[in-house]
Amino acid sequence: MGRRRARELAFRTLFQSERGGQPLLEVWRSVRQELAEEPEEDPAEAAYGEPLTPATLAFAEGLLKSYDADRERLDAELAESITGWTFTQMSQTDLNVLRLAVTEMRYGDDAPEVAIEMAVRLAKKFGGDESGRFVNGVLAKVLRRLNDAAQDEARPAADAQAEGEAPDPDPDKAADGP
Repeated sequence: MGRRRARELAFRTLFQSERGGQPLLEVWRSVRQELAEEPEEDPAEAAYGEPLTPATLAFAEGLLKSYDADRERLDAELAESITGWTFTQMSQTDLNVLRLAVTEMRYGDDAPEVAIEMAVRLAKKFGGDESGRFVNGVLAKVLRRLNDAAQDEARPAADAQAEGEAPDPDPDKAADGP
């Protein structure tokens, strides 16, 4: 599957949007138009040997739309996990890799560890000497926060069962009778 290439396309689109100060989804439409106008590529010559398929384009689009729709929340999650840097001080490359990775960790269907690994690869490819290490460290903090939040959400139900309280009845079952 060409998800690696889709992530790179999404990254380049986000980077172009941020650099040019243009709305993300407008830049995406422009990128899609450019891709449609290009002749079909030979899969043997495609980056990573993976052609851009409708599924890979849909994956890239999903990442971009998810980030665009929840930008403030995702950026806030990132800001909480970055120590000693503001977004304006960071490399734009690192920041955009992080943004897409956090989006994928939140909304993607792959394990968060996959998103982290792919983000580190993107950071190493497009960023500076320390980008991979920096991105890995920030995303490890994000993953810990996500795991802690999931445990906190699960805790009240587990506590209620431990105290012998019956869980709330399923309204569908209650309507059917015993």
